[in-house]
Amino acid sequence: MINTSPRSAAALLRQAIQRLCRHVGGDGKNINDDIASLVKKVLDPRVQKALDVVRVIGNNAVHPGQIDLKDDRATAAKLFGLVNLIADIMVTQPKHIDAMFEGLPEGARKAIEKRDAPKQIDKSGG
Repeated sequence: MINTSPRSAAALLRQAIQRLCRHVGGDGKNINDDIASLVKKVLDPRVQKALDVVRVIGNNAVHPGQIDLKDDRATAAKLFGLVNLIADIMVTQPKHIDAMFEGLPEGARKAIEKRDAPKQIDKSGG
């Protein structure tokens, strides 16, 4: 598709990002709102930038503005790389980490949970 229509490829990649955002906790109705919601959940600023690059360039592919992708295969190819990077960081890496964490001995996991639990304030004065 990239060789036939870089503009179409960019638009489809934007759609892929919107679906990915829904997959990781957005509502899928507005890509910009989904990214903002993920930022509030402590999204890595580099991932935010990558999401916004794909969003803005993809939007311009659908609604021509300042960026014209008619014959820009290089930019469309870079967008594919960004989408792969975003998916790796937001989906693949967390799954690998979670699987390895669950493989730790139960006692170690419980000790980590205890360490990270909110501290209770002693209100009894003692």
